[in-house]
Amino acid sequence: MPGIVDEVRAQMTAAMKAGDARRRDTLRLLVAAFDNARIAAGHPISDDEAIRALQREARQRRDSIEEYRKGNRPDLVDHEAYELEIIDTYLPQAMSEDELRVLVRATIEEVGATAPTDVGKVMGPLMAHIAGRADGRRANEIVRELLAG
Repeated sequence: MPGIVDEVRAQMTAAMKAGDARRRDTLRLLVAAFDNARIAAGHPISDDEAIRALQREARQRRDSIEEYRKGNRPDLVDHEAYELEIIDTYLPQAMSEDELRVLVRATIEEVGATAPTDVGKVMGPLMAHIAGRADGRRANEIVRELLAG
């Protein structure tokens, strides 16, 4: 079974052959992100490392979309949204809000957190459980909400 990096490279080649420049360019950005991760790691990257690189790219797109909306740039919002859509196809299925809340509650109980100052105590173990399946920023918001209430 080919890894994520190999899959993206194969899809990029297919997009080139099909003449789909927009998809090709997006996949080329992902290949560059994988190459940067490989150089930083000093070894060929695993699927987990590739997923982290994809998550970083997805986060950048979400942030850009937010900024472009504020700047009233629908053309750039569309471009970033298209790239995000392609990136999301390679990421593991995201947890639902309800699943994330259940996991946050379980982690809070597991570490014995009781106050808003315990957020750091919860986030480490929680991020290990949700790696690649939920947004860390959203998880942090839920932790803060539950510890405050």
